[in-house]
Amino acid sequence: MSDHTDAANHPVFLITGASTGIGAATARLAAAEGYRLVLAARSRDRLEALAAELGGPERALAVACDVTEWDDQQALVAATLEAYGRIDVAFANAGFGGARGFLNDTPEHWKEMILTNVYGAALTLRATIPALKERRGHLLLTSSVAGRRVLPGSLYSCTKHAVTAMGEAARQDLHGSGVRVTVIEPGMTDTPFFENRPAEALQAGDIARGVMYAVSQPPHVNVNEVLIRPTGQQG
Repeated sequence: MSDHTDAANHPVFLITGASTGIGAATARLAAAEGYRLVLAARSRDRLEALAAELGGPERALAVACDVTEWDDQQALVAATLEAYGRIDVAFANAGFGGARGFLNDTPEHWKEMILTNVYGAALTLRATIPALKERRGHLLLTSSVAGRRVLPGSLYSCTKHAVTAMGEAARQDLHGSGVRVTVIEPGMTDTPFFENRPAEALQAGDIARGVMYAVSQPPHVNVNEVLIRPTGQQG
């Protein structure tokens, strides 16, 4: 059997926010597990470099996508289905943070953060759910420890509370469809999220292993939440 035929039988893992951090680390682990990857982000150059690293067009597809644009999200799914014919896992991972304090950031940054973290995640769900239902697949969303506890003055924390709620709302909505839903909740992680990288932080690969743990469970097991803190993080 040819390599091309072998690849055509492999499941497909779609990741937003795939160019760096948790998204890129998850892509590498998923590729090692035999998944074909669809890598989405606004940064095409980084995506294409990662796609080439993971095996090129037969194994990894790079798609420029602004998650806050519905047309982009629809185009992302269309490109995935055209190239690979299926979506088995969708990871709504795109997001970013901001300064704490309700007087310490700009309204423009707030708007972009809310649109990306909340609206963008919701659009990824809306765009991928029909294909996931066909495969009885797996939907994952990146929330945060900040989506379980309130951080003082943090609008980012508010957006991640919304993502945590979105994951549970999706789980209930998809009950009976065979689609599993997991909310990933990282603690302090050494990613581009931080300008000054925290000491004793988790690495992106630590979170990616949590993602792959949830995805690798048998179909009757739905790991609904994966909360991962560094051992040295108290709150």
